[in-house]
Amino acid sequence: MFAGLPELGISNGEDLKETLTNCTEPLKAIDQFQTENGILLPTLQSALPFLDLHGTPRLEFHQSVFDELRDKLMERVATIAEGKDEDRYGKLKELLEKSFPLVKMPSIQPVVMQVLKHLPKVPEKKLKLVMADKELYKVCAVEVKRQIWQENQALFGDEVSPLLKQYIVAKEAALFSSDLSILHNFFSPSPKARRQGEVVLKLTQMIGKNVKLYDMVLQFLRTLFLRTRNVHYCTLRAELLMSLHDLDISEICSVDSCHKFTWCLDACIREKFVDAKRARELQGFLDGVKKGQEKVLGDLSMILCDPFSSNTLVLSTVRNLQELLSQDALPRDSPDLMLLLRMLSLGQGAWDMIDSQVFKEPRLELEVVTRFLPAMLSVLVDDYTFTVEQKLPSEEKTSLSYPTALPDNFNKYLQENRVACEMGLYYALHIAKQRNKNALQRLLPALVETYNDMAFGDIFLHLLTAHLTLLSDEFGTEEFCSAVFDGFLLNSFSSKDNVHRHNLRLLLHLHQKVLPSCVETLVKTLEPSKQILYDSPNDRLGPLSPVNRLAGKNEGLRRQA
Repeated sequence: MFAGLPELGISNGEDLKETLTNCTEPLKAIDQFQTENGILLPTLQSALPFLDLHGTPRLEFHQSVFDELRDKLMERVATIAEGKDEDRYGKLKELLEKSFPLVKMPSIQPVVMQVLKHLPKVPEKKLKLVMADKELYKVCAVEVKRQIWQENQALFGDEVSPLLKQYIVAKEAALFSSDLSILHNFFSPSPKARRQGEVVLKLTQMIGKNVKLYDMVLQFLRTLFLRTRNVHYCTLRAELLMSLHDLDISEICSVDSCHKFTWCLDACIREKFVDAKRARELQGFLDGVKKGQEKVLGDLSMILCDPFSSNTLVLSTVRNLQELLSQDALPRDSPDLMLLLRMLSLGQGAWDMIDSQVFKEPRLELEVVTRFLPAMLSVLVDDYTFTVEQKLPSEEKTSLSYPTALPDNFNKYLQENRVACEMGLYYALHIAKQRNKNALQRLLPALVETYNDMAFGDIFLHLLTAHLTLLSDEFGTEEFCSAVFDGFLLNSFSSKDNVHRHNLRLLLHLHQKVLPSCVETLVKTLEPSKQILYDSPNDRLGPLSPVNRLAGKNEGLRRQA
């Protein structure tokens, strides 16, 4: 406990023990030891007997004086560090040399840690001693840990890894939330609110102004993105940069080539739309990538691969197509639309670009513009025409029936092109938001086979299930239930656990609206094949128990897995 005192020429318990062992008059020896090692203030000696008269133990007095002096010293250390004295760090290093031998003493340790914290460059020998001792490493300030981490990537990785895992778990939990709402979904939180998340704040604090640590985190994110293809790592890459931007950490923001692009895109995400002015700014950044700097495209593609970015880009694309429809204009004549497609293509090619290390913008297939988009516009025209027809007085209505088939080019590109598929999926959300039952029944069968099974990804299913709640009354008909469940959702659930869970989310939310015969069929279909005992309070919920019990069993299976 008192290790290090002899090094500073201060007596400790062992010295007192030796003195008492060898002395002939113990009381005089103790008195002398107290005089030599007490507070060296002559006027104090005459005052101490007054404390004795009041029954105040000497230990209590000395401890209170020690605590006061320690607090004053720690304040003085902070004052010196914040001052403008050219030799301020020399003074702190001198104090460190004197105090470091006592770093294991709990009472002195805070002083040593305060000195270490305020030194911009701790002597390497001291850093190694702190790193080698788990207890010291645990209690040292993050400012000290940064100096350790920047020379020890493996140790930094051990610190960061649990945070990255926590971040991914939280994102996936949000996608599988039992609350289905179009107003409060995965994309509802503002960019600023998302940056207040525990993991982002913690990583921001760990990095501070250290460019080397920031680069390490980005490398971790790239590596994990390559290994898992999980796009949430792209979200974290953007959130981390903007969190440092919020704190005005210019040391990092000024060296990250993506900063201004991400800042502009962040404003678009906040508005959930890319307006003409910001579109020109974004295009300027992309066009400004010079020869020899192409590597920045890898980071830009990760920023654009962030689901919040792609969500904003596709929503803007659908809105742009509606405007073109009202203007009788062709898609290829819209520069803003071409830019949105360019950015979507760059974002969706992020994994391939980083994996291949070939930093070149993927070329958007010309036929997406010349064939797929006109086909999509024709589908939008069908929707618009039918909607207007329904609003006409009965005597003016024609015998027009809603088309049941989609244009060949539409289906073809849903299956063969990533950008086209993304737009097709958001068109499904668009018509669900408009409560267009006919258009949805027409489109859902085409989504069974999409590029890389994108229609059965968690983000789209999370949004689709929320949008379907707007059509809750339609689930009372066998036709609509069949289109949603048999025609789409149940087509892939047997081979995909995530689709199974999204089915349950939807059924739990809408079971009172769904046709009773359909509920029974769905409960049997979704019943887990593995037989387990699962006792849940939900079993006592009467008529609701079949669905709740089914959800409980599936949740139990998931936890076992």
